[in-house]
Amino acid sequence: MDSGFYAACTALLARNQALDSVANNLANVSTPGYRGQHNVFRSLLAVSSGHPISSLNHAVNNYSVLGDTDLDLSQGNLEHTGNALDFAIQGSGFFAVKTASGGDAFTRDGNFHVSPQGQLVTTAGDAVMGESGPIQIVGAPVSVSPDGTIFVNGALAGKLKVVDFAPGTSLEALGQTYYTAPANSATPAKNASIQQGNLESSNVNAVASAVQLVTVQRYAELMQRALYLFHSEMNQTATQELPKVTNGA
Repeated sequence: MDSGFYAACTALLARNQALDSVANNLANVSTPGYRGQHNVFRSLLAVSSGHPISSLNHAVNNYSVLGDTDLDLSQGNLEHTGNALDFAIQGSGFFAVKTASGGDAFTRDGNFHVSPQGQLVTTAGDAVMGESGPIQIVGAPVSVSPDGTIFVNGALAGKLKVVDFAPGTSLEALGQTYYTAPANSATPAKNASIQQGNLESSNVNAVASAVQLVTVQRYAELMQRALYLFHSEMNQTATQELPKVTNGA
């Protein structure tokens, strides 16, 4: 009974994690440059792995059902805006950003503007990085070549730093459509083309995500029912069997 009870409990926790990620996907279906997250479920032998997930399942159970997510790096649709400071990446790669805290971040959201200090910044106000540092935009018009070179009134202003990552690199969501990556894992993007006057839409399929949300909710409900049945059986054992043991003693 213990084994089934804790298996249902960890499965419910995993489904709750999945509900959070699917709901987050749906909430960002209209967010430019957003990368969808796919749920991954797997089984792990807690004792054999040498890395128990918690002291609880290490003590009472040799396995646990885990929930995890993978970032969907597929291309989103390009939507024409006509805004000279809207940039979309066609192909693989990310814009490099320096956050207010000084950390490095990466994004596909090219909805940029110019700060009062004349810097090219994201919607969150963070500096968009060029190959030689932050990019200064003074004057107009602004034009961008497919390789990311920026010209202001015909004069060279800098070149966008567009980076890519080797397959399997762990990218983690940071918020504001930002992602972080392991140190020194970013390399210059070789298959990226900058499209000025366009924004890349989210790559989340709203219909598929809505269906997935319903499916995960049903699984969660099944696990809740299983936990209720185990709990009821435990109570029945406690009230009916334990007195017999006590009387027999």
